[in-house]
Amino acid sequence: MIKVLFVCTGNICRSPSAEGVFRHLVQESGLGDHIECASAGTDDYHEGHYPDNRAIAAAENRGYDITSITAQALKPEHFDEYDYLLAMAHNHFNILMRRTTDDNRHKIFLFMEFASDEDQIPGVPDPFYDKSRGFELALDMIEQGCRGLLEHIKVEELDMAASNA
Repeated sequence: MIKVLFVCTGNICRSPSAEGVFRHLVQESGLGDHIECASAGTDDYHEGHYPDNRAIAAAENRGYDITSITAQALKPEHFDEYDYLLAMAHNHFNILMRRTTDDNRHKIFLFMEFASDEDQIPGVPDPFYDKSRGFELALDMIEQGCRGLLEHIKVEELDMAASNA
């Protein structure tokens, strides 16, 4: 089982959206028995809360259901439990790298690495304070990143696992 954790600040906008999109893509591709995902926040101030209503609405507009996700804070055991810890932005990447041990650094990625071949990898902007299309624009990036991540896992993890069987 490949385990993926999406990480943002409060776990109410970007990371639960990524969790919902990725879970949808995994189920749609028939890989639900091989890949599971969750999300967490670097801070605990929204722990136990559901995603922001604007995130829920934007996700629902595209056919994703994130209403059952509840915010959780990043825990030390997540670094051992998950195969991929995906930072939604550069500041989350830096926090993850500071909080982990050398043994788990190879599991930490900037989420948009999987969507871009460019040298400058963007982070997904926080839509929380955006009054216009922030959640839609964030979802555009999240869909792109999730598609790239799924392709990466299919090639690098699942094909490799099949050849070792």
